[in-house]
Amino acid sequence: MTETPSRTLEELLLPGTPEAVRARYLSLSERARATDLGPLEEDVVVLDTETTGLSFKDCSLIEISAARLSGREVVERFETFVHPEGPVPPEIQQLTGISNADVTDAPSAREAVAALAEFTGGAPVLAHNATFDRTFIEGVSGGANVSDTWIDTLALSRIALPRLSSHRLADMAEAFGCASVTHRAGDDVDALCGMWRILLLGLLDLPQSLLSLLAGTHEEVRWPFRPVFSYLASLGDPDPRPFSLKQHRQELVREGPASPRADAQDLAHLSAPSAAEVEDGFSEGGVVSRMYERLESRPEQVSMACEVAEALATSTHRAIEAGTGVGKSIAYLLPEALFARRNNVTVGVATKTNALTDQLVSHELPALAAALPGGLTFVSLKGYDHYPCLYRLDRAAVEDLPLSLVTHDGRSENAVATDQLTAIAVTYAFACQSPEGDLDALGIRWRYVPRSMLTTTPGECLHARCPYFPHECLLHGARRRAACADVVVTNHSLLLRNVAAGGKILPPVRNWVIDEAHGFEAEARRQWAVEVSGEEARGAFELLGGTKSGVIRTLMASAAGLEGSTLVTGLLAKASACVSRASVTAADFFVCVHELGSVAKGGGGYDTQTLWIGDEVRASPAWAKVVEAGGRATDALDEAVRQLASAASALSSEAPQLAADLGDSTRFLSDLLASLRLICAADDPSYVFSAQLARSKRRIGSERLVAEKIDVGADLAKRWLPEMQSVVFTSATIAVGDDFSHFDHAVGLSALPAGAHRDVRLDSSFDYDAHMSVVVARDLPAPSDRAYLGALEDLLFDVHRAMGGSVLTLFTNRRDMERVYEGLRPRLAAVGLDVACQSKGSSARRLRQRFVAEKSLSLLALKSFWEGFDATGDTLRCVVIPKLPFASPNDPLVRERDLREERAWWKYSLPEAVISVKQAAGRLIRSASDTGVLVLADSRVSSKGYGRLFVGSLPSRSVTKLESDNMGRYLELWRSSHE
Repeated sequence: MTETPSRTLEELLLPGTPEAVRARYLSLSERARATDLGPLEEDVVVLDTETTGLSFKDCSLIEISAARLSGREVVERFETFVHPEGPVPPEIQQLTGISNADVTDAPSAREAVAALAEFTGGAPVLAHNATFDRTFIEGVSGGANVSDTWIDTLALSRIALPRLSSHRLADMAEAFGCASVTHRAGDDVDALCGMWRILLLGLLDLPQSLLSLLAGTHEEVRWPFRPVFSYLASLGDPDPRPFSLKQHRQELVREGPASPRADAQDLAHLSAPSAAEVEDGFSEGGVVSRMYERLESRPEQVSMACEVAEALATSTHRAIEAGTGVGKSIAYLLPEALFARRNNVTVGVATKTNALTDQLVSHELPALAAALPGGLTFVSLKGYDHYPCLYRLDRAAVEDLPLSLVTHDGRSENAVATDQLTAIAVTYAFACQSPEGDLDALGIRWRYVPRSMLTTTPGECLHARCPYFPHECLLHGARRRAACADVVVTNHSLLLRNVAAGGKILPPVRNWVIDEAHGFEAEARRQWAVEVSGEEARGAFELLGGTKSGVIRTLMASAAGLEGSTLVTGLLAKASACVSRASVTAADFFVCVHELGSVAKGGGGYDTQTLWIGDEVRASPAWAKVVEAGGRATDALDEAVRQLASAASALSSEAPQLAADLGDSTRFLSDLLASLRLICAADDPSYVFSAQLARSKRRIGSERLVAEKIDVGADLAKRWLPEMQSVVFTSATIAVGDDFSHFDHAVGLSALPAGAHRDVRLDSSFDYDAHMSVVVARDLPAPSDRAYLGALEDLLFDVHRAMGGSVLTLFTNRRDMERVYEGLRPRLAAVGLDVACQSKGSSARRLRQRFVAEKSLSLLALKSFWEGFDATGDTLRCVVIPKLPFASPNDPLVRERDLREERAWWKYSLPEAVISVKQAAGRLIRSASDTGVLVLADSRVSSKGYGRLFVGSLPSRSVTKLESDNMGRYLELWRSSHE
């Protein structure tokens, strides 16, 4: 009899986990008490460290704990504090309970690590996120002597237990009844000691033949997990059959999906919910009240839901600006779900980010399904590159690892290969236990794993030629389920790719909600751009190879045993020569592109510059050389494409799979050929053409040529909106004041007939006037003035000191940010405040985590923090915008618009900047109890007439204009009155 499972383990299991897999997970704790796993539990050392922060460069060890295991028993322990190079930060003291007094007389890092090396004696070391602990340990002299074998239990847990929604040690330890994690090294070691056998048993639950495959794959790589898989595969009776993922997936997906829904366009009559039905859903005892323990009455939410219902009823479109706190998700989900259920059709929701997609699918939609009588079916659908291609997964296990396709960042080839092998193992384990799902939650280190190793593209997908198509394929399984669901949730990018593909990717959805719609135009411009990249072309040519390497060599070897092999081999050899010529001409082409730097006039970042390819550039000798080199490249590419097609044709009768592999690997040549022809001609008036150029000769070949759509709205109005019955665009930031004209033009609504759409603006449910103040520094020098940065630094010092930290300053220019940071950081440190900077190469995700974790930390950041960043409460008390975020006048799109339209700056750049400021202001108030100050440190808000647009578009009417010398005192008074 199995023990009653803890509720937390049930919660940790992903929805849709097969019952047999669920039962194995729930029995792990009991089985762990009775199982002996021999050598894998003898003389292994479990280790954890505590440090003064996350930076390997700037932070120090403060505690090391280790334990030697024998079975499940700890037979020996090692514990020591470590004397750091500086004081323990207050937030680390609060997190760990380690004080400066604890580490004052502790051994130095060198002494502590030497003692640790003596304790481990070279035994294998287990650590959760071992890269972190190992880097700190080996950053100390003598640290390399601790162990040659470090086993990352975080990565291993993703292979052993792929159906868990979290692999944090604290979550797993609680779920499986192990010791609690407390952010003290000793407690974390005890938790991992308890988890080690559970992880091993989880691995044993995988098919034995898969363990054998993993133990033997790519034996040239020194992979720490290999001995673990090898030993576990040897337990029990050996399985004589080779591993077959297809067989395991057939058992997982036996039950087919329901029937596809009808296309709403083909139905004679459609019935939408009435306003009364919608209002009833939000009333006490209604559907929405059953979704939440406590229902807040929000009139704006009901108004929005009624607008959505009316759009469905009248087959018209809406642009709805709904402020933060309205509850947009449920406002549109309820009427859309009722419409789908009533008419047996599929409706769609498209979000800007996969994070919001996952939020809807994990929270709002399950709650709505539970509350609606009869339930609700829904599917998350992402792009091809989010799903594992099982055919490519099988190839990755046997073909050469694509080490040359990723940056190494100074890491060894073996370290990068280890990450790629781990990605293969995680994906196999997930595919063996998951009827559905994607790669996003698997923890794959994509920096070192090229997505092309594990995913495919719409053009490269083998479809009916693939052994997994359609039933066992995760991607096409998701598409089939989407065609049968009430609600499909996807992202902007996939929806826009579907538009470009003529509707061949998504089910025939005619009623859409576009959430976070302020980003829709920019995403369309990105998705519909045509680009040629030197680095991508070089990598693709390397992958294709020739007679001595790459895909062509592999195919020649495979074709050697076929009937008619002489013809095929000859054609492949001829094609290889053509590919080699094409590779050389492409490289020569990008050298000519690099020389365009001689006519560039600035713009871009440290390493690159952006060049608008306008009439002046087209008339230059440098562009003439590009066009000439492009002609040679297109001729060579055209010949290579024809020769490869001949080889594929010869292969198709004898070996159709090999022919498909050749087509799969060479399709990029056709795409490159078409893109080069479009960009070198540069005569299509619907595009703006530009070049991204490397400043340094050392980076020749990294250049890109880009063609972007100028008027995205015109394309949407022509190619998409007329085929839709209703599209609801919604966001907290659409309008400029009360004017929707900029947004309506951007998404094509303004090009539709009169009466086809309506604009609706709904105020926030939050009391912004009481909770948020806007302060304008009216006397700072203009941003173009030399004195500006010095004055800004002084102002920021006063703001940070008055607010006690927790300030987010949002820059538009990296150089300005870094110069201010250099002067501001020591001044703030002198008054006990810490500030971080989004420096080049830093991880935005880690900065977000640190900002949220350290309550008084301030941050200077760039574009990635202007939107989509949530920090509630005192974590964020103030947002500062030093410079209004106008697009650069050298931006190619800006210059092209200026050339084509009068007052283009007023029509495009100004409203885009206003909406960006609204997005930034939205970082401040994320809940009804939040309070904060927005500081506009650009005097143009006061001195220019357009400044009224910025102030008038903000949600708060509490606006004060001050001299910068008075800013600190004002903020001190504001803070005292709001705490």
